[in-house]
Amino acid sequence: MNILLLAVGKTDAEYLRTGFAEYEKRLQRYAQFSVTIVPDVKNAKSLPQEQLKQKEGEALLGSIHSSDDVILLDALGKQYTSPQFADMLQRKMNAGTKRLVFVIGGAYGFSDAVYNRANGKMSLSLMTFSHQMVRVIFAEQLYRAFTILRGEPYHHE
Repeated sequence: MNILLLAVGKTDAEYLRTGFAEYEKRLQRYAQFSVTIVPDVKNAKSLPQEQLKQKEGEALLGSIHSSDDVILLDALGKQYTSPQFADMLQRKMNAGTKRLVFVIGGAYGFSDAVYNRANGKMSLSLMTFSHQMVRVIFAEQLYRAFTILRGEPYHHE
């Protein structure tokens, strides 16, 4: 199974890029993991929120294939424990999912078109994190899920 992390905007902070790169490297042992970053919308600060979400949504949808299984990382999504997330990944693999796409939107969330395209939503926490930080947290949880599935000692219960 191929796993794509699709996100809006680049990561500015070096410590976050370093942390993400570490988990991106670790994930290569378990799955074909890739990242696509859609550029920030130009003049975003001058646009109303809905128009900004629409423009970001168009860019995100341009990177999604019709056959993709798309899960939005969304504050209102389903919450999983780490073992439950691992089980969900296993079910996707068992179902023959070819490409699983996790999407991190912009600061104001997703457009209606992106919500309509999604196959599901998941929340990493009830707390709010910067979209740049979510990338590291998600990558770590994805790595943790694969170590759980392999019975490796990374996760402790």
